[in-house]
Amino acid sequence: MKTIKTQVGIIGAGPAGLTLAHWLKKHGIDSVIIEHRSREYVEARVRAGLLEQNTVDILKTLGLADRLVREGHEHHGVYLSFDGERIRVPFGPYTNGRHITIYGQQEVVKDLTDAWITGGGTILFEAPALELADYDTKHPKIYFEQNGQKGVVECDFIAACDGFHGLGRKTLPKNSYKEYSLTYPFSWLGILAHVPPSSDELIYAYHERGFALHSLRSSTVSRLYIQVENDDKVDNWSDDQIWEELSVRLGTPGWNLQSGPIFEKAITPMRSYFIDNMQAGRLFLAGDAAHIVPPTGGKGLNLAIADVKHLVDAFIDYYHNNSTTGLDMYTPTALRRIWRAQDFSNFMTTLLHKQDEHGSFQYRLQRAKFDYIRISDNYAATVAENYVGLPFESFTK
Repeated sequence: MKTIKTQVGIIGAGPAGLTLAHWLKKHGIDSVIIEHRSREYVEARVRAGLLEQNTVDILKTLGLADRLVREGHEHHGVYLSFDGERIRVPFGPYTNGRHITIYGQQEVVKDLTDAWITGGGTILFEAPALELADYDTKHPKIYFEQNGQKGVVECDFIAACDGFHGLGRKTLPKNSYKEYSLTYPFSWLGILAHVPPSSDELIYAYHERGFALHSLRSSTVSRLYIQVENDDKVDNWSDDQIWEELSVRLGTPGWNLQSGPIFEKAITPMRSYFIDNMQAGRLFLAGDAAHIVPPTGGKGLNLAIADVKHLVDAFIDYYHNNSTTGLDMYTPTALRRIWRAQDFSNFMTTLLHKQDEHGSFQYRLQRAKFDYIRISDNYAATVAENYVGLPFESFTK
């Protein structure tokens, strides 16, 4: 059996696992990454594309943001529409100049993977974790398989950044956490299209026919979504139908949506999920392994990176100061931001999706919230500071 010895064994080569490995290396802490999928699969997964200020700052500090800076798109505001009325919420005046950057998650993964391998880091692709053992001792082990051969990572700590279906959460003792979940009664039909964006910033829109979102991945690729029923099928929507529906839902006087060839379609369910304990012994969870948010608020990737920040702080405290305080407090520290992200994601989701008949009580409540954002600087500031991501120090007060 192949044996690999390291300080931190990381499961998952997504943004969380890769960022964790790079950050630990910066502080002289050794780690090894194992990943269930192939490198080609991981780098091709189309996921989030909205990076908070915190996330960009971290990647810059780690020296991993060269291409992001060149190719990413800074946005300093966001458009919200309701029944065809569009307003802009600026970020700078409400957040001391903070902003977001649009840069695809798969591009982040490519950058981090290239840098890790170029720098001599160990990452094993197509190496599923089979068992997490002895995590309640000082000598945890990750048993894995690669190319038909069994192996084991012997380490001081295990960081499970292996997603919702990964082994990390499944290994936590069932009586050690409580689950929270909410499944929304609608889904998103998302498309990628070879067409330049029709807007300089994202547009979130409530319409009598349902929610729509205009986003982008680059100056030549647009990312758009429409609200559909949970049991809807991609085959029910032709390209022409999608563009027509987007044009109606996003439409405002004097603005036109440009259409182009669609090269990807997928339906994504909308749900919230998280557990209130992210650790057991020397096993720690980060990212989707511990929590999922609906994509309306753009928090998924950013919340994973925030987990990593707290985990890095804890590991540094342990290895450099021989203190377990940060490790012991990892879950309560991370949960403060997770609850905030869950609340904001729910707020954006319930504000902008059609949930009841047009003109109903629920609709009137949504309209009242939109109008309040339009007339109140304080309410608009709440949207702006949550959207760009609250500074880490906000959660230490």
